[in-house]
Amino acid sequence: MATIYTHAESNIRKTWLLMFFFVVFIVFIGWLFSYLLGNQIFLFIAIGLAFFQSFLSYWYSDKIVLAMSGAKPIKKKDNPELYRLVENLCIAAGLPLPKIYILEELQPNAFATGRDKNHAAIALTRGLLEKLEKPELEGVIAHELSHIGNKDMLLQTVIVVLAGVVALLSNFFLRISFWGGGERREEGGGFLAITGIFAALLAPLAASLVQLAISRKREFLADA
Repeated sequence: MATIYTHAESNIRKTWLLMFFFVVFIVFIGWLFSYLLGNQIFLFIAIGLAFFQSFLSYWYSDKIVLAMSGAKPIKKKDNPELYRLVENLCIAAGLPLPKIYILEELQPNAFATGRDKNHAAIALTRGLLEKLEKPELEGVIAHELSHIGNKDMLLQTVIVVLAGVVALLSNFFLRISFWGGGERREEGGGFLAITGIFAALLAPLAASLVQLAISRKREFLADA
């Protein structure tokens, strides 16, 4: 019998299955490009750059996102009712209270950010607070708190790392191929070169599709 809990467990299993295939896909793409070019060094450069960028985004993405969105932090005295609502949901979820931000926008929206549950924040637009009834607002906030509790920010960072590796590998391969690089071109002929170029063009699209599929599963999990 399907329940909320079996639905959540199914989404977790599917998420890790997709992650496994994502890693296998990246290993294959890296091997293919390295074989065609006869050079391993660019593979390590791409991976290093992707991890360096993602390391910075993991530690500072919350500050960057909040600053770019124009969100302003609020204290309990600024909106006691909202604070009590978030506090009650955090107690029910067993989570520490995140920082609360408000965006002065009429469009109803909300998001969670931060590297872990102890360094998390949720942002709500003014339009969301004005247009939703209390039970509806609780549902939206509970969804965002679920992202925090399920470590979705960390998972999203890992996904960005993997997608970044694919994009960098494809970009490097196309640039090196364009400038006539690669020791395997004469050995493999035109077919291998065309195969590599098609793989370089399609790989980022495939990575984006897997990234969207994982994100979709995490949204379903947060809903559950």
